[in-house]
Amino acid sequence: FQVNIVLGVLVAYFSNYLIGTLNLGDQEWRWKLGVQAVPAAAFLVTLFFIPRSPRWLLMKGLRQEAAETLDRLGVKNVDSQIASIEGSLSKDRSVTSAPLFIAKFRKPVMLAILIALFNQLGGINALWYYADTIFAMAGFSKDASALQAVGLGIANIVATLFGMAVIDKLGRKPLLMWGTAGCGIALAGVALIFSTGARPELLVWLFGLFVICHAFGQGAVIWVFISEIFPTVVRSKGQTLGSFTHWFMAMIVSWSFPLVARDVGEPLAGLPFWIFAIFMVIQLFVVGITFPETKQIALEDIDETIR
Repeated sequence: FQVNIVLGVLVAYFSNYLIGTLNLGDQEWRWKLGVQAVPAAAFLVTLFFIPRSPRWLLMKGLRQEAAETLDRLGVKNVDSQIASIEGSLSKDRSVTSAPLFIAKFRKPVMLAILIALFNQLGGINALWYYADTIFAMAGFSKDASALQAVGLGIANIVATLFGMAVIDKLGRKPLLMWGTAGCGIALAGVALIFSTGARPELLVWLFGLFVICHAFGQGAVIWVFISEIFPTVVRSKGQTLGSFTHWFMAMIVSWSFPLVARDVGEPLAGLPFWIFAIFMVIQLFVVGITFPETKQIALEDIDETIR
């Protein structure tokens, strides 16, 4: 999921850079916005060729279609796979749902909300949504701003892949801790540059450090962690809560950032980045004190670990 997001970010930045080189004038923003219709249309077309989930088909009693789908997907022992899915469905039917907001689930609810909040309070989506504008406020040309955004997109996907490769070896908590520390240091450096106007050429390196630390830390961990901390009876509800919190905060940050953003050297120009840096310091302590390590712990045993 996270890889798809960061790959989309990179493609979008590269597309904007290419469109920016065409000298389209006042119509440029229309092309940057309208070009999104191309992958959207391609996605719509491919949906007609995507087979329906065998699990869903079996839930609806469409056993023959489920078998055909599994065969198309290259499953060798179709009958055995169908029996396995039917057994899983039988177990699921015996598990009743439970309310999410009760005392028993207080800690996983708190952890899901906290990791989603801090994921956005570091300002990552303020950077992604306004990268060109931020570099322009620091005095970079339009083409340089767009190209540096592409570079950040490349760093983002490489660091995300690294995080995925090591998350089960190093653990969720260490990645969160080191990633948060790196983000805080980078944001403090950015805040100093915007406050003083000194050495703006270092911005791209500091933002690169910020993106890398976020990608292998919070970016790689958030969805894995949220999926692990809830018991089966409320896991889907817990993941929905975490996702809602994450994107709601993304909306708040992306709405509020332009209200306080200033050109390099102007009064309070560093304020938004100081705020982001302070939240990273707070997160460092919160994660260190309250977050459990869920690496290589069976989902059935997570309850005991979190208590």
